[in-house]
Amino acid sequence: MRKAIELSAENIRNGGGPFGAVIVRGDEIVATGVNRVTCNCDPTAHAEVSAIRAAAARLGTFDLSGCEIYTSCEPCPMCLGAIYWAHLDKIYYGNTKADAKAIDFDDSFIYDELALKPEERHLPSEQLLHDEAIKVFEEWRDKEDKVPY
Repeated sequence: MRKAIELSAENIRNGGGPFGAVIVRGDEIVATGVNRVTCNCDPTAHAEVSAIRAAAARLGTFDLSGCEIYTSCEPCPMCLGAIYWAHLDKIYYGNTKADAKAIDFDDSFIYDELALKPEERHLPSEQLLHDEAIKVFEEWRDKEDKVPY
């Protein structure tokens, strides 16, 4: 955890946001990440996502089972989703989402939006061409040599 906090502090001094993450397997640091959203002009460049990308590349797998993540702050909804998709075994965090909100990193609106039906959300969405799109899903379902994830 101290390494994640150290990375978050260094990242501020390097023009990034106050977030750092470390992925470990056993006693070994597999990968680290910091928040580079504004520096890289990439809204997905959160510390946890960056660490997951680096760990997956280093280990040559999308399945990070057997690894744990230490992050300087409780993960936002996007990072939490990425952590679940990566199959990390456990999350350790320093600051809470309330702490993040207090410094203007407020994700509560996303949590609120997720609880709503798509037609009730602030961001308009509309389903199109379902009959065509479902055919691709059916092809995937029936594919015998697929790699499930």
